[in-house]
Amino acid sequence: MHRRSMHREERAAFGGWGPGFGPRGRGGRGGRRTKRGNVRAAILALLAERPMHGYEMIQELESRTGGLWRPSPGSVYPTLQLLEDEGLISGEQSSGKRLFSLAESGRAEAESQRTPPWAEITEDAGEAATHFHDAMGRLMMAIRQVMHAGSEDQKARALEVINDARRRLYGILADDED
Repeated sequence: MHRRSMHREERAAFGGWGPGFGPRGRGGRGGRRTKRGNVRAAILALLAERPMHGYEMIQELESRTGGLWRPSPGSVYPTLQLLEDEGLISGEQSSGKRLFSLAESGRAEAESQRTPPWAEITEDAGEAATHFHDAMGRLMMAIRQVMHAGSEDQKARALEVINDARRRLYGILADDED
């Protein structure tokens, strides 16, 4: 059988989408997607706490959202430049990096925010989602350590644990009535 037609038959078994896609998977419209945060508001809120470097702000936002939101340098740095052009923040070279701080007008705008912008991200995602990123990071670290330092027997046992976890996770979805 031709490879393409075999692939179509495999997808047909999953409603034409294939495993992991469709209305509830990565490729569909019904899946939960983390909403993007307001970079401008987040920068002002962070700088209301203390002066920071751009990369430090990115790390801080990722940390405060449990890994759910990590704004890209391509959104943070232009926003910093815009805020500086508007006179809301100022930046000065310090140890080869640009350290940003709030101007008085920026402080007024930051204080007008009722809740921190990163709180919206974590509230919308739900409590469990905020912990997934950290848990996945710790799991990957453990897997790397077993693969690097474990004996062949330990590696085989670790693979069994991983495969069992995958089956159990799919079992959770199979029990879901929604």
